[in-house]
Amino acid sequence: MEGRKTLGNHFESVAARYLASRGVHIIERNVYNRGGEIDLIGRDKDTLVFFEVRYRGPGSFTDPASSINYPKQRRLLKAASFYLHRHGLWDSLSRIDVIAISPGTIKKYRVQWIKNAIQAG
Repeated sequence: MEGRKTLGNHFESVAARYLASRGVHIIERNVYNRGGEIDLIGRDKDTLVFFEVRYRGPGSFTDPASSINYPKQRRLLKAASFYLHRHGLWDSLSRIDVIAISPGTIKKYRVQWIKNAIQAG
């Protein structure tokens, strides 16, 4: 488990650098609440964004974004809702994005930013 956490922290840092280079201000990392865990929380202009960071290595049968199953989506929605409620931010513009990271061919990693990837149904 410790190896997974170290690996997760590494790819969250990769994602944070990628997002910062695109103007996103990272506010918090690894936020735990009753709803679950939120990898990164940031501001993209006037929108509060909850980021789920996913990595899949070489030889993986699924791409990183596809690895977010329905129960995980529900947990992310619950965690984001709990965060908004706890901080009195219900009126804020917000969304849940996915940062999908996989091994790159030209650069070390291929990073895909999927905006509004998970929505309340």
